[in-house]
Amino acid sequence: MAPWACASVGNRSQRPAVSAPDSLPASDVPSPSPAGFWALVREALAGTRRDLTAETLSRAILLLAVPMVLEMVMESIFAVADIFWVSKLGPDAVSVGVCTESLMTIIYTLAMGLAMGTGAIVARRTGAKDPEGAARGAVQAIILGTLAAAVVGLVGAVAGTRLMALMGAPPGALAIGAAYPRIMVGGSVTVLLLFVINAAFRGAGDASITMRTLWLANGINIVLGPCLIFGWGPFPRLGVTGAAVATTIGRGVGVLYQLRALARGRGRLRVRREHLVSDGAVQRTILRLSRSGTVQMFIGMASWIVLVKIVSRFGANVLAGYGIAFRVVMFALLPSWGLGNAAATLVGQNLGAHRPDRAEQAVWRAALYNLVFLGAVGLVLVIFASDVVRLFSPVPEVVEAGGRCLRIVSAGFLFYAYGMVVTQAFNGAGDTKTPMFINLVCFWLWEIPAAKILSGPLNFGASGVFFAIATAFSLVAVLGVATFRRGRWRSVEV
Repeated sequence: MAPWACASVGNRSQRPAVSAPDSLPASDVPSPSPAGFWALVREALAGTRRDLTAETLSRAILLLAVPMVLEMVMESIFAVADIFWVSKLGPDAVSVGVCTESLMTIIYTLAMGLAMGTGAIVARRTGAKDPEGAARGAVQAIILGTLAAAVVGLVGAVAGTRLMALMGAPPGALAIGAAYPRIMVGGSVTVLLLFVINAAFRGAGDASITMRTLWLANGINIVLGPCLIFGWGPFPRLGVTGAAVATTIGRGVGVLYQLRALARGRGRLRVRREHLVSDGAVQRTILRLSRSGTVQMFIGMASWIVLVKIVSRFGANVLAGYGIAFRVVMFALLPSWGLGNAAATLVGQNLGAHRPDRAEQAVWRAALYNLVFLGAVGLVLVIFASDVVRLFSPVPEVVEAGGRCLRIVSAGFLFYAYGMVVTQAFNGAGDTKTPMFINLVCFWLWEIPAAKILSGPLNFGASGVFFAIATAFSLVAVLGVATFRRGRWRSVEV
């Protein structure tokens, strides 16, 4: 989730309106041959050196989206594989993961906020043909991420179990998963650096490196996870704690790969010895860009924590079903974040190159592609919701609750398609304040009160929470598109 910004380029009245993807100039809608298409795909996977601000939008989106979508596909596979193996240990084990994920939202908030600032700096400098500025920005972001991780990791290692209890974890979950939150939160440096460095690579247009990073990290997670959970072969049987150990090891290896790629300069972004100095001015710029981005993410993540607390009142089986359903939803949505990330990179680089109209066109084009993808996926999940949840748990109560959640939330995928891309576009322009206010309205002023009222006084039970989630994310799309059309994101400065 990267953000970028641009020098002042005028207001809406000074530019021609671009309202939808079909307004793109004909010259920017090529029809490559099948051979040409697959050649571009291979180039995207290998790592392209093309100037993305000069390529046609179709090619630019393809070159960025292919590795970004595959990157998120692997993230989705890991999320589902992780919950699949943990679910074999029972509902209490799933509850450990659900409650710890709620704690991890604080770390994800910091990581995503810093990633927004990092992506803004790197994308803008890349679009302005300033590779030295891009490298300096990446180094300063790594310094900030390491400092933040030291503080958060210490707190998590000491108080992780007590914090999980505050999240409403059932007694059985606390009994079997005391070490899980300490390992996950204590190893937060791997999360922060993974997010921040990948944001730098995305901003530079090195999408193939971010893809390989997450494929390596999550591939290790997927293979090592069941070995440590069940004690296969020479590995110790650690139960649910094994999932935390595997995840932390995998992420750590991914970070080492990122640092090696930065040092060797395999892509557009290369860090040399002279860049390895602290630069207060650049750090302040990143923090300024990241501040509202962090609040933006905190608003959304904090609402997730509250929702877990509300759902936990209906028992371990409902909470487990909710956790499984949301892992499946993330499996479906994460690839479409790849399209959102591609749009964000193009927005940032084109603003840096002083081409705001092209930046807007890229957003509508990516949103349309996302609509087609998520519409098809959402239809499948609505029809086969219970069957999908049953793959992870044979417990009837878990299947019933999870299937209900999956069916209701997936019904709004058409809205989410535009909401995800437009939100990323704001962040890509460096306008992290607008999504912050949209999140405040949709999640705190609507989602949480609606979940409480629907699940309580109106007697919808857990389904009330599920309806609140679906409507909140749909509202994000409506408000996001309406605000994006106003065009203020064009004049944000970095």
